[in-house]
Parts: sequence; structure tokens; C-alpha cells
Amino acid sequence: MSQMTAEAMKDDLAWLPKGRQLMKGNHAVCAGAIRAGCTAYFGYPITPQNEAIEYMSGALLDVPNGIFLQGESEVASINMVMGAAAAGRRVMTSSSSPGISLKQEGISYIAMMELPMLVMNVVRCGPGLGNIAPHQGDYFQAVKGGGHGDYRLITLAPASVHEMAEHAHLGFELACKWRNPAMILTDGVIGQMMEPVDLDAIPVVDWKKPDWAMGVNRTGRKPNLVTSIWLDPEDMAQKHLEIIDKYERLKAAEVRFEEYMCDDAEVLCVAYGSVSRAVMGTVRKLREEGMKIGLLRPITLWPYPYATLRELAKKVKSVVTYEMSWGQMIEDVALATRLNPVPLHFVPRHGGLTFNPNDVETPLRAIYANPQNSDTLWEIS
Repeated sequence: MSQMTAEAMKDDLAWLPKGRQLMKGNHAVCAGAIRAGCTAYFGYPITPQNEAIEYMSGALLDVPNGIFLQGESEVASINMVMGAAAAGRRVMTSSSSPGISLKQEGISYIAMMELPMLVMNVVRCGPGLGNIAPHQGDYFQAVKGGGHGDYRLITLAPASVHEMAEHAHLGFELACKWRNPAMILTDGVIGQMMEPVDLDAIPVVDWKKPDWAMGVNRTGRKPNLVTSIWLDPEDMAQKHLEIIDKYERLKAAEVRFEEYMCDDAEVLCVAYGSVSRAVMGTVRKLREEGMKIGLLRPITLWPYPYATLRELAKKVKSVVTYEMSWGQMIEDVALATRLNPVPLHFVPRHGGLTFNPNDVETPLRAIYANPQNSDTLWEIS
């Protein structure tokens, strides 16, 4: 047990992260998770998310029944998460791109076992070892499954340090509501920056072990079965149908997004996470010059706001997608607009380069002046 002052020991909730604090994003997500009832964390160091594992290594020592363990690898860590989730814990892990790749087999098992858990990916530039600079190249991995088999992760994309804390709470709530793993997909910009966080605005959850978990009172009931294997194809097909139905209900109920100045927009920008901050500032600036430009910021990357984007695209002359990648979310933008073709533009930054205001503004001015501007037009090939 870490040391606390005598005054703090008088407060039964002295261990609880609270108050208004200036925090790094990687710390804020952990503080939000603890307020959301997280009592277990298993992980392995990798830049640029090491502040998360560092924070949890201290904070969970003060949480009642808290467990922190640095596994011997990412593979070991995700399997520890699986065990804790099966036992009914609110459990979290975090990593960065190559580390998340190593966790994919375990995440696939967790999805099929219908276990709630929270994983954060502080994305770095790849493919391969790449570098430690911010990137958004793990979008496909996060929203299309990532591991083997048909499954989905509830995927949240915070755009501020305060949202990192909020989304930790939201991620656990959605994961437990739907018995499905959830991911916070962020990058080193949000993970490393410092901003004010109002922790008292994050609800405190007194999490109790659910009835379906292993180890709950077995009096008068059959043993709970938490497994990912059904050897009989008929049984497996039935389980697939149950999960597919859950995903369809989840898609109908949990889409989240932010619209910014979209009501009369003639050009619509689409961006998420840290990139949306740069785009929002430019939209605001060009609006002051009379340009009718708006921004759609997906907050849930899965389920994706297809319907909203489809309706907005009907009213504009062009859609512009900004990403720190070679082009991944833009395929979902194309799917959303396919029934009502509109010029679709793509403005990327990659290699670990981030957007500055000029990177956003220059192409956007050209597109607004000429929606068919061939320099940024994107087509499915």
C-alpha cells in the first residue's frame, strides 16, 4: 500500500482522483477509468503511452482491491485482462500500435467471450516499428476488428484531455452495457499534451461483480460459462447470430458525433481526434471571412455516424477528409456518401507529421473555390 497522509486516511475516498487538475492525456484517461470503477490494470511499456502504465502503477495501489501488474509482454498482459474481465472486474490495458498488434489474438478471444474491458491505443507512426510520433494509421485495425474472426470493438476518439477522462468512463459504461470490449483510439498529441481536467465531472461508479461472471454465488444456479469455443458448427452459428444481433442493436443506439457549423455548410470537413482540433480552428477562421464550411467530428469511430454523414453530404458541394494516415477513415466517408455522390477530397499528413493551420487552410480554400479541384479529389480504385 502506498503511503498516505494521516488526514487522507480519514477520508474513505482519499484514493479517488478528484478536483480540477492540469493533466496529461495519458494520465487523465487512467483517472477517469478509476472513477468509472476500474480496479485492475495489466500492461507493458511502449512509447508514447508509458505515462498511463506509470500512473496506474501508483494509483491502483491505493484503490480498494486494486491490482496493477506489468506483464512480461503484451501477449501476457491481454490474457491477464481476459481473466480479470471473466471474474467480473472492470479492467483496463493500454499500449501503442505495435503493442496493440500483439494483443489482437487476446482481444478477439475477449470479444467472442463477450467480456467488457477497456483498451487504449496511443497510436504511433507505422507500419513496422515506424517512429514514436503521432499518427492515425491504426483506424482500420480498431474499427474493422483487428484480430481474427468477425467481431467489433466499440471505438471512441477523444479530442481533448478532458475527453480522455470522459471517454474512459463512457468506454466502461458501453463495454459493460453491451458486454463487448471498448477501445479509446488516440495519439501522442492528445496523450502527451496537458490541459485542465474536471475530474469531479466524471461520475464515480461503485462497480459490483455481474451475475454472469466467474466466481459469483453459485447457490441454486448452473455454473457460468465464459468461453470462445463452440466445436459444433450449429452451436457456433447460433452464437454468431446472437453477437451479430447485438452489434446491430449497438449500431442503432450508440452512435456519437459532433456537428460544428454544419447547418448551412457548402463544404463539409470530416476529421476525428487531434486532427479535428486543427480543422475546427480553420473552419472558425474561414467562417469569419464568410465561407460556409462545417465540420463533422465522429466521436464513435465504431459504430460510425454513417446516417448523419449521408444526410449532411446531400446538402454540400464537396466533402473533405483530413487524416494523419495514408487514408483509412476516408473509406467510411465514401461508404456513407456512395448513394449521393459528392466530390470527395482527401488531405493527409503522415510519417509522424502533424497538421499545422496552413496544412488545413490552403487546400480548404482551394476546394471551397472549386469543389472539383483535382489536386485533392479521391476516388475508390
